[in-house]
Amino acid sequence: MQIHRIGIGLVVGFLTGCVPKPSAVQEQSLFQVSTIDALLQGDYDGYTSLNELSSKGDFGIGTVNALDGELVIEKGQFYQVKSDGKVYRPSGELKTPFASIVNFLPEDSLEVHNLDFARLKLLVDSLMRSRNYFFAIRLDGEFDSVHTRSVPAQQKPYPALVVVTQNQPEFSIQETKGKLTGFFCPDFVKGINMPGYHLHYLSDDKTSGGHLLDFRLKSGKLKLDKIRKFEMLLPESGSFQKTEYKTDRTGELKKVEG
Repeated sequence: MQIHRIGIGLVVGFLTGCVPKPSAVQEQSLFQVSTIDALLQGDYDGYTSLNELSSKGDFGIGTVNALDGELVIEKGQFYQVKSDGKVYRPSGELKTPFASIVNFLPEDSLEVHNLDFARLKLLVDSLMRSRNYFFAIRLDGEFDSVHTRSVPAQQKPYPALVVVTQNQPEFSIQETKGKLTGFFCPDFVKGINMPGYHLHYLSDDKTSGGHLLDFRLKSGKLKLDKIRKFEMLLPESGSFQKTEYKTDRTGELKKVEG
């Protein structure tokens, strides 16, 4: 099976039909724990265990109880990048306050080279055909550099996420092989998830990773998976029940994700 190549700003070819989609009866669904607005306002108590989450898919991202680092879900395995920049294997009993997961069944794949985050977004934009769906994104490759961050575990009373990320540890990972894992969400999910791109990095040797800020890719393989179904499990915590989610937190989210 031939995989076509792409350079900066030039799409030479795009291969479709690499993996058949499941039937309508079995159609995959993106499963999400809680909402991004709840996380932005400091609702960091986990209520869904990673064991429970694993029944919903094999690919995804999120965080864990008390905001103790960044979560990467790859091939059904869970990896936790803590604020020291190291990668840990969390217990299945650990709970998450926010995560997105799906069974990854990529429809499209192509080889790429000489990309950074901005060019990746432009490329995926050109390949999606419509921005009104969810897309799972994986980019495996060899990188000149990857710029990531994580966040330290928080103590109650929890501060807002925009406050936490003002002093976030950042990591510059050089000459690394690994994968970017994450999602594109459509604009209409504002308040529920992050509109646009949200990716995490995990090195192949499982020694580094985190929430993606930027990267420079030498060469790699990009895979995309369009998702039409969406499920969400909401918290039963008192804080979630009592909070009023009327404020538009788009500005906070941009600061947090940037």
